[in-house]
Amino acid sequence: MAKEITGFVKLQVKGGQANPAPPIGPALGSKGLNIMDFCKQFNARTQDRMGKVLPVVISVYSDKSFDFIIKTPPVATQLLEATKLQKGSAEPNRRKVSSVSWDVVKTIAQDKMPDLNCFTVESAMKLVAGTARSMGITVTGDAPF
Repeated sequence: MAKEITGFVKLQVKGGQANPAPPIGPALGSKGLNIMDFCKQFNARTQDRMGKVLPVVISVYSDKSFDFIIKTPPVATQLLEATKLQKGSAEPNRRKVSSVSWDVVKTIAQDKMPDLNCFTVESAMKLVAGTARSMGITVTGDAPF
């Protein structure tokens, strides 16, 4: 018989660096979960992506057990990494801070594809280009679609 899910916890944690300090401790403690058990499992599964921000969705069951799904890094984080910036523009409509090519947009879209609600790579590329635009990053070149 399947366990009954009592709730979900969504967090963004750096890969390989989970610890019981906020925000992880209070979020899991309020659900009655073993915080150190989560931290050990998460750090073991994310050793290859050390330091990258990773969204994680934790399913909480009625017997206080849990399992979690690690998703791909957010598009904004990947764009900042590709452009080597610390943050986006404060006024993205007036001040552009960097530019990326459509090839970079395509690689980010292909990487993020399992977590997006898109069916084609072209629509995922439009989504990534929109995120870049809202950060003050221009996409150079002609759109390949």
